[in-house]
Amino acid sequence: MGRNSNKDSKTGNQADYQVNKQADNQADKDVRQEQPHEIRPGQSIELLKELHILTRDGKLNQDSRRKLKQVYHLYQFIEPLLQEALTTRSAVTLVDHGAGKSYLGFILYDLFFKQRGGDDSHIYGIETRDELVQKSEELAQRLDFPGMSFLNLSVAESITSDKLPAQIDVVTALHACNTATDDAIRFALEKKAQFIVLVPCCQAEVASVLRKNKGRALSNPLTEIWRHPLHTREFGSQVTNVLRCLQLEAHGYQVSVTELVGWEHSMKNELIIASYKDLPRRRPTERLHEVLQTLGLEEMQSRFFTPA
Repeated sequence: MGRNSNKDSKTGNQADYQVNKQADNQADKDVRQEQPHEIRPGQSIELLKELHILTRDGKLNQDSRRKLKQVYHLYQFIEPLLQEALTTRSAVTLVDHGAGKSYLGFILYDLFFKQRGGDDSHIYGIETRDELVQKSEELAQRLDFPGMSFLNLSVAESITSDKLPAQIDVVTALHACNTATDDAIRFALEKKAQFIVLVPCCQAEVASVLRKNKGRALSNPLTEIWRHPLHTREFGSQVTNVLRCLQLEAHGYQVSVTELVGWEHSMKNELIIASYKDLPRRRPTERLHEVLQTLGLEEMQSRFFTPA
């Protein structure tokens, strides 16, 4: 009877072991399944939680999934530019204007800059809201991202700030409101940036000049394009980005314009990428001045300045 009891006990232990092993395997499987498949390999889960892209239990909701899709889509455009910049230098510097909570900066650092090890590559986040600057600084320290700095400056102030290097390799400005995108272009030109990445936001300056000069331009049938107030705003926004592209080309950049995937909920989904190639400047300069003259926007030549 004792022998049977020992045998039953042994059988029971083996059964318990199999049950526990199956439970452990299932737990491991659950953990792997809980990590959303959208997350890139090597991505810091802690960072995504801190940015509220992942919930505290490591999951994505509909809104955060859209944010992650947007940032990753931008990363696909910016990462090759960083790689190209590194073919001619040992480290790369990037300035992100209108950084906000620095979603883009942190993702870029985590996926690209962090892998560089101990070189001098650096990301500077430019933001006017002091509380966001402080939070970003604290998060960078907590995650041990030493190559990130955050400055409480406007885009215009950053152009002459001694807190930034004399030359910057990559400049980004995502949804920098009104003329801040134009200030970011001026910053990039002053800093001789190799690459410029822009997602323009609202810009009412051109529309206001179109509206103001509409009366004296009525003899031109083209004014029908912006005769109605709604069309004035939309046309003004479109013309602004056309002038920005011509301005960059007039400074020797090769410019491409595309649409951001995953930003369908926003009208501000135009992506402008400029790469310095030292291209001929005369033709785009002439075209820019012709557009300004044709639309009665001559007074905006200082905004969309070209080389002397």
